[in-house]
Amino acid sequence: MPDTSSLAAKAAPRKKKINYTPQFKVDRALEAIRTNNISEIARKYGLNPNLLYLWRDQLIERGASVFAAAPDQEANQLKAKVGRLEQMIGKKEVELSLLKNFSDFYSSQNTP
Repeated sequence: MPDTSSLAAKAAPRKKKINYTPQFKVDRALEAIRTNNISEIARKYGLNPNLLYLWRDQLIERGASVFAAAPDQEANQLKAKVGRLEQMIGKKEVELSLLKNFSDFYSSQNTP
């Protein structure tokens, strides 16, 4: 029976997943379309050729918007901003109410 512990030690370490920017993806996909030499571009930038094929095909199908930020992310940011603004409005309403109450209280004491 083969020793499995030695097989695990020989396995290549996993590479860390790299998140490329949308602009980088668009630039590489356009370069792939222009030159039509995926292998050379992949070697030049240290990319997997399959990744370049994927980016190129996505760019051809859906344009530059395919690499833009996800709409869900933008919606979540806007929802968070609305929440913060609603909290600020609530605080200002409380402050305004307190000022009106103080004003009414002091004005009633100053009138005979």
